[in-house]
Amino acid sequence: MKKRITILMVLCLALSCALFAQGAMETEKLPVKVLILPKFEIGDISSDFPGEAQYYYDAYVKDGEAYEIKGAFEGNKLYYKDGVALYLTGMGKVNTAVSLTAILSDERFDFSDCYFFSTGCAGSAREYTVMGDVFVITACIDFDLGHHADNREMKDQEATTWFHDEGYDSSSYKLLNQDLANKVFELVKDTELSTTDKTRRVMAKTFDDAEWATRDPKVQKGTTVSGDNYWKGVYDEANALLMAETYGAPDPYALTEMEDVALAVVLDRFGLLDKYIVIRDSVNMDVFMYGSTPENLWSIDDSLASDDSVESADIFATARKNNFLVGSKVVDAIILGNL
Repeated sequence: MKKRITILMVLCLALSCALFAQGAMETEKLPVKVLILPKFEIGDISSDFPGEAQYYYDAYVKDGEAYEIKGAFEGNKLYYKDGVALYLTGMGKVNTAVSLTAILSDERFDFSDCYFFSTGCAGSAREYTVMGDVFVITACIDFDLGHHADNREMKDQEATTWFHDEGYDSSSYKLLNQDLANKVFELVKDTELSTTDKTRRVMAKTFDDAEWATRDPKVQKGTTVSGDNYWKGVYDEANALLMAETYGAPDPYALTEMEDVALAVVLDRFGLLDKYIVIRDSVNMDVFMYGSTPENLWSIDDSLASDDSVESADIFATARKNNFLVGSKVVDAIILGNL
C-alpha cells in the first residue's frame, strides 16, 4: 500500500513538473534587441514610395510575425523577426507616448536588453543644417511646455515669445545617454550622404547662395525640439534656439519634429532612457522657403513627399535613403552586439 502511494506521489510530482514546464514555455517572452519606432508611412509599408518605416521594414522585419498591441495606435501592428521589432507609432507626442507605453506594457515581449531606436524626418535650422543632413540626437526638448505668447502682444515684437517654466522641466527636457550617442556618432559620422540638384538650387535661391546652404549633406550631432504644432518661421526658430540655450543642451538646436521628447519621457519613466537612440533626417527647413508664406503653403495640399513641394523640393526620398544608410549601421551593430 505504501509503495502504491509513493508511486502515485512520484507520478503527481512528475505531472506537476511537466505542466509547470509547459506553462513556462507557453509564457516565455520574445526577446527584443532593438525596437524601431518610425511615426508614419506613405501608402503601403513595403515596396512603394518610402515613408519613415519602409526601408527598415524591408530590411529587418519583412515576412516576420505581426502582433496586435492593445491600446496602441489603431490598425498598426508590431512586426517582429529575429529579435528586431518595428512599430509605427502614429504622429504627434500623444500618439507616440501612448503607443510606446502600450508596447512596453505588453507581457509577450522582453525589453530588458533592448535599444529603442526612433527614426524619422524633420525640419531643420538655418546655417547649422541643410536638407538631406542626418542627425544623431543628443538631447530632446518639448516645444510646447512653458509659456508662449503671440508676438503681436509683446512690447518688443521682435523678441522671443517663449518663457521658461521650471515646473515642466522633468518632462520638457531630456538629456540622452551621451556615451551611447557618442558611440553611435563615431560609428556613422563618415557615412556618405546624397542630395539632389533641385534641392541645391532651392537652398541657393532661398539663402542667397550662402556657402553653408549649398554644402553636401552630412552626419552631425544635434538637439531636437518636439512640437505638436507643425511650426515654421523665424520667430519660432528663435524660440527653439532659446530653448536649447536655456536647458543647456550639449549640442545646438538642429531639428524640429513632433515625437522624440515624448518617447524619451516614456522611456525615462520605465527606467530605459539610457538605451534610447534617435536618428533623424532633414526634409525641409524651419523657415519659409523660396518665397512661400503661411497662406500659400498651408492652404494648399503641398505634400513633403512630392517632387514639386514648395517646402522640401525633391529631397524627401533621398533624405529617407540617407537616414537608412546611417540608421542601418546602428541597427546592425545592435543585432551583432557591437554597440
